[in-house]
Amino acid sequence: MDSLEKVTQGQQARALGMSTLAFTACFAVWTIFSIIGVQIKQELSLSETEFGLLVATPVLTGSISRVFLGILAEQYGGRVMFPIQMLTTALATLLLSQATTYPLFLLAALGVGLAGGSFIIGIAYVSRWYDAKNQGTALGIFGAGNVGAAVTNFGAPFLVVAFGWQQTAQIYAAALTLIAILFWVFTKDDPALVARRKSGEKPVSALMQLEPLRDPRVWRFATYYFFVFGAFVALASWLPRYYVGAYGLELQTAGMLAAAYSLPGSVFRALGGWLSDRFGARAVMYFTFIVSLVCLFILSYPATHYVVDGINGPISFSLATSVPVFAGLTIALGFVMSLGKAAVYKHIPVYYPHHVGGVGGLVGMIGGLGGFVLPISFGIVNDLTGIWTSCFMLMFVLVAVSLIWMHVAIRRQEHSKYPTLATENFLSDLPDNPLPAPVAN
Repeated sequence: MDSLEKVTQGQQARALGMSTLAFTACFAVWTIFSIIGVQIKQELSLSETEFGLLVATPVLTGSISRVFLGILAEQYGGRVMFPIQMLTTALATLLLSQATTYPLFLLAALGVGLAGGSFIIGIAYVSRWYDAKNQGTALGIFGAGNVGAAVTNFGAPFLVVAFGWQQTAQIYAAALTLIAILFWVFTKDDPALVARRKSGEKPVSALMQLEPLRDPRVWRFATYYFFVFGAFVALASWLPRYYVGAYGLELQTAGMLAAAYSLPGSVFRALGGWLSDRFGARAVMYFTFIVSLVCLFILSYPATHYVVDGINGPISFSLATSVPVFAGLTIALGFVMSLGKAAVYKHIPVYYPHHVGGVGGLVGMIGGLGGFVLPISFGIVNDLTGIWTSCFMLMFVLVAVSLIWMHVAIRRQEHSKYPTLATENFLSDLPDNPLPAPVAN
């Protein structure tokens, strides 16, 4: 990375700090329906499936947009794309406050979903400021902007109670506009973009940026991200409704407990990046999946009442997960998810150093689609089974499949064309064959 030779630590810190702030704000907006959606559900008398679709719709736009936003960020730089994306999202959030019918809410939610596309812009921008040995940590710190979900789950209920959900949306739009302006003022173009402009090199075409998508490893990483990120977003949106419905809690209390899940699922992403740099991304992924299976197995068990024939007559007892135990398990789940999110994105700049935007966009899109598909699925299985814990049963199956696929793929690689890598550094998942730089047309 010759372009990094003259970069100072202060410039790196400013780029990382402003990107993390912008991503935090965008993520807070992206998950706004987790709170205002509960009130909208009551006002419109929505079914569980309709509510699931409402909270999931922003995730659809945020997921799909990551592919083209990643490519645009590679071509024109994150300093330009970040403010454009934030201002567009702020306008959609402002228009949301004027919606009155369910179809209009869905339409507004599509626009609000552009907030989710901020992730890949930041990944492409931040990764250009750091060398390979520090990218995991830097991207982990940036990814901690997922804490925006906790900001919404904690703060939005109080705004809704004090001002109403319409004014809450307007406040979010104003805050996002302000941060977009601050980002433009306090950041600079990344070193790689500056070097490219000086050399007169043309941007790589979108088609060339998508070339690595033929590599099956890209799709394997995307599947991991479907759970560690997609399920994180889904639960961040679903948990307030779960606490209200399953435990009968007030919205403010439900929001704070959901924030307790979102917080470790966000801030410890930086730790996941450091652990990936230190011990290897594979080791972190194994830890993530195994602990997730244990947590989800317990969370999946529905409240049950037993009656057995005793010596002196029937004996009845109940088995159920209390609110403190449930909250503790979700917090643990959020923690390992945060490690897994960082581990997945540790791979991308190493495997695909010249295709971070395209590959990162695809992986982010698949992960984001998990945040779209899963809330809808949660609502459907709730309606079909009538069991609150059915959402955790569904995620248990998802994690089990991901863990098995990962392990089988790793074992097969031991006998592939990278035998030295597989035997000497089994858990690193770092290649000796990163894709070369594409040639601009």
